[in-house]
Amino acid sequence: MAVTRRQKEVLDFLESFVTRNGYSPSFEEIARGLDLKSLATVHKHITNLEKKGLLDRVHNRSRSIDVLPSGTRPRTSERLPLMGRIAAGLPVEAAENAESISLHDVVGNKDVFALEVRGDSMRDEHIISGDYVLVESTRTARQGEIVVALVRGSETTLKRFYLEGSQVRLQPANFEMEPIFVPAAQVAIQGRVLGVLRRYR
Repeated sequence: MAVTRRQKEVLDFLESFVTRNGYSPSFEEIARGLDLKSLATVHKHITNLEKKGLLDRVHNRSRSIDVLPSGTRPRTSERLPLMGRIAAGLPVEAAENAESISLHDVVGNKDVFALEVRGDSMRDEHIISGDYVLVESTRTARQGEIVVALVRGSETTLKRFYLEGSQVRLQPANFEMEPIFVPAAQVAIQGRVLGVLRRYR
């Protein structure tokens, strides 16, 4: 769950107030400290922070707001490693870097990473250049799954996977492009796509 800028300000104010005074502030003190004109607004922020598991309070008692220790709070975001750029056209040399992207929804308990798409070979699957694909790290894939495939040990590509006898067909989702046929021994599955993120500019 995301914390808004104003909720973060409320949380920071509460922490600093308790540190200085040894007790929690009243709603009036919070309003004055953050230049809020309405006690209803303070109440709304406190209630939302409580729902997100960041505060605890005893209702109908003054000065009862407790900021929960950070170790007991739910994580407010998930950071997934951005492992590089993935070709959705011709395969490109695989590369890794130390970037990451932040997500507010947890992707189950799977081992997941993100790749930025380059090219339009998967456009009919609504995966276009500039999108981020969320990929579950796995070495196996079922027929027809969209996978990250390492080809000939040095090139990665994003395609639908089909095992056909002793070879693999890596199928684009773009009628203008031909499938890639590779001996099965020269293809290593690195992950399967779970979802797509798109940022509109």
